[in-house]
Formats: sequence, structure tokens, C-alpha cells
Amino acid sequence: MTGKIKNLLFFLCFFLLLGGCGYYFPNVYTGPERLVYMPNWKNRTDKLGIDNSMYKSLSAWFQKSEKINLTKDRERADLVLAGEIISIDLPGIGWNTDAQTTDVKIMLRLRYVLKNVRTGKILWEVPNEVWTENYNTLTNRADTADKAVDEILDEVSEKIYLGTLNKIRKMNRDLSVDGANDK
Repeated sequence: MTGKIKNLLFFLCFFLLLGGCGYYFPNVYTGPERLVYMPNWKNRTDKLGIDNSMYKSLSAWFQKSEKINLTKDRERADLVLAGEIISIDLPGIGWNTDAQTTDVKIMLRLRYVLKNVRTGKILWEVPNEVWTENYNTLTNRADTADKAVDEILDEVSEKIYLGTLNKIRKMNRDLSVDGANDK
């Protein structure tokens, strides 16, 4: 056997094995199309525009799915994803050996909820979540703290996106079971 055929067989077996063992890619949704109404997040902080940054970050993650789309029309939506940025703090400070501040820890506190519009059932609720990110104070760049906040928002958005996919998959399974029980 030539090397190309061996490699082809290896990859074919590998992918068949992955498919056969129930492995799936968590960031890929293949179920029925769903519309998610996502209003702008409430901003309880003094940091202007963080709510818009959160919306943009979440939107970017949801654009990765062909079957889940965001809408501004609540009436057409299957789900509502709403949230609130409760606070943003700079509580922790790191020091170097010369007693100089080297980094500051940003702490972002938020809450969010995913709700089924048709049934009114809350599928997922996170009442108080805290995210932190360090940023270096030794640089003379004014946007260092903003980059740290953007990093937190991207990580939170990824978590919310993947969590939403999981809740939608569970909702679809529950609907399938309910539909089978009704027959």
C-alpha cells in the first residue's frame, strides 16, 4: 500500500470512529432553525458603551451558526437571551519586587437568562457570574484596560453561545420526547 492510501484510510477510520462514539463539535448546531431575540444588555456600570460591546461580541459568536439567528423582533423569536452588566471593578493590584504596581485585575459581574418564548420556561439562568482579567500597568498604553475588558467580553460571549447551543439541543430533545409521548 502506498503512503497516500494508508493516510487516507487512517483519516477515514479516525472520522468514522469519532462519529460512531457520539462525539460532536460543541460549537456546531445542526438542529432546526431558531430565532433568538437579544435586546441590548442593561449597563449598571459607569463604563459607557460596555453594553454595546457585549452585544457586538455575542452577535459575532452567534454569526458562527447557520441555524441560529438573532432578531430584534420579539414576536418572531423562539427564545429570548437577556442580560445585565452589574458592575465592573479594579479590585486587585499586583506588585513587583520594587513595590511598583505591575498589573491590575479587572472584575466584571453580570447576569443573564435564556427563556423559551412559546412556553415561558426559563431554560438557563445565571444570576451572578464574575469574570476577571489582568492587565499590565507598566505599559504606557491607555487602551490596555479596554483590551482586558474586551477579552473578558469575548470569553463570556463564547460561554453564553456554547451554553445557549446546549440548552437549545436539550429543548429539541425534550420536544422530541414530548411529541413521541403525545402519539
